[in-house]
Amino acid sequence: MKKILFFGLIITILSSCGNSGNGELIGIQDRAIWQPMDPYGMVFIPQGSFVMGPSDQDVPFANVTAAKMVSVGAFYMDETEITNNEYRQFTNWVRDSIAHRILGDAGIEGHLIEEDEYGNFIEPALINWKEKIRWDDIEVREILEEEMYLPEHERFNRMREIDTRKLIYAYQEMDLKKAAQKANRENDATGKRDRSVFLKDVEVSIFPDTLAWMHDYTYSFNEPMTDEYFWHPAFDDYPVVGINWNQAVAFTKWRTQMMNSFLRRNNEPTLPDFRLPTESEWEYAARGGMDLSPYPWGGPYTRNHKGCFLANFKPLRGNYTADGGLRSVKVASYNPNAYGLYDMAGNVSEWTSNTFDESAFSYAHDMNMDYTLTAEDSDSEVLKRKVIRGGSWKDISYFIQTSTRDFEYQDTAKCYIGFRCTVDFLGRDKQDFE
Repeated sequence: MKKILFFGLIITILSSCGNSGNGELIGIQDRAIWQPMDPYGMVFIPQGSFVMGPSDQDVPFANVTAAKMVSVGAFYMDETEITNNEYRQFTNWVRDSIAHRILGDAGIEGHLIEEDEYGNFIEPALINWKEKIRWDDIEVREILEEEMYLPEHERFNRMREIDTRKLIYAYQEMDLKKAAQKANRENDATGKRDRSVFLKDVEVSIFPDTLAWMHDYTYSFNEPMTDEYFWHPAFDDYPVVGINWNQAVAFTKWRTQMMNSFLRRNNEPTLPDFRLPTESEWEYAARGGMDLSPYPWGGPYTRNHKGCFLANFKPLRGNYTADGGLRSVKVASYNPNAYGLYDMAGNVSEWTSNTFDESAFSYAHDMNMDYTLTAEDSDSEVLKRKVIRGGSWKDISYFIQTSTRDFEYQDTAKCYIGFRCTVDFLGRDKQDFE
C-alpha cells in the first residue's frame, strides 16, 4: 500500500510539474487510450515471416513466382469474403445518400445537409441520417422520379426501379507514394509545395455487374443467377461477385468512412484505412502459419481422410458438384485454416491491391512486399492487371494453391471474383496492450 501511494504521489507531482510549466518531459497528458479490439467479422493475423512462392512443382511452367523469404506486419483480415448482403449495405447507403441530397436540395424538411459553425459539411456523408426517406410519399416520388429511377421507356413490365447506373460513390484519395518521391518534394520558388497535386477525386459506379454470369459463360444456362444472385435473400450469405477492382477499392473507402465517422462521434481513436490485402499478406494469411504447405489446410491433398473435398473448386475431370457446389456456395461452408479464415482456397478468387508483374518477386522488397501502380483509363492494358489469389469454383486444384498467382484487369468484373478487406494493426502484437 505504501508503494502504491508513493508512485501515485510521484505521478501527481510530475503531472503538476508538466501542467504548470516546470520543464519536466512527461508527454502530452489526457490523451485518448488506445485499446485495440478486433473489428467485427475480422480475425487477427500476427506478424511473421514465411517463404513466399511455390510450395510444389510449377506444373504449367508459368514462371511468375519464385521462392522468397518475406516478412509481414500484423493486420486484421475478414474471416470470409464480402457477401452479397454486406455489399448491399454499401449500395443502399449510396442510394440513400443520393436521395437525401436530392431531397435536401429540393427543400424537403429533414433532408437538409448539415454544416458546422464554420460552414463545413458534417461527416459521415453530410447527411441527416436520422430522417427516413418516405419512398411512397407522392411529393418525394415526384422529386426522385427523374433523378434516380429508370425512364418509362426503359422499364420492364412497367416496373418502377432505381437506375443502378446512377449509384456512384465519390471519394478523395491522396497519392502518398507520389508525394514521397524526392522530385515531388522539392520546393518551388515560393518555398512551399502545394499538396493539392497529390489529391485525386474519384467517382465509381458501384453496382455489381449481374450480367457477368452470362457474358463469362456464353453457352451455359446462367440466366437464373443473373436474375437472382445479388437480389434474392437465398444468396445473402454468398460471396459478392461481378465486382471489378475499382469497385472493391471504393467499398474499402466507404467502410473506412463509415467506421471512423462513428468513432469520431464517440470521441474514440480512429482505425487505419480498410483496404485490399497485398498479395504477400494474402498468401501469408492463407497459409495459416504452415510454411511450405500448398493449401490452406496443409497438404498435399484436396480431400480429408474421409475422402471429402476441402474446398469448392473444379475437382477430378471437371465434376463441379463433387465438392458440394456447382458454382459458388455460402461463405464458411468449409473448415477455416489455422488463423480462422474461411475459403482462402476456392469458392471465389479474390482481388488484392497489387499490380500483376511476372518479375515482381525479383525486385519487390522482402518486408511487406508490395508492388502497386495506379493505372489511368488511358494507360496500356498491361498496366491494368491486378493480382487475384485463391482460385474459384471454376478452377482446377492448381489455381487454389496458396502460392498460385493470376490476374484480371482492374476494370473487368467476373462471376468468379470477389474480395475481402484487411486493416493494419497499430503495434507489434495485441499482447503489448494487455
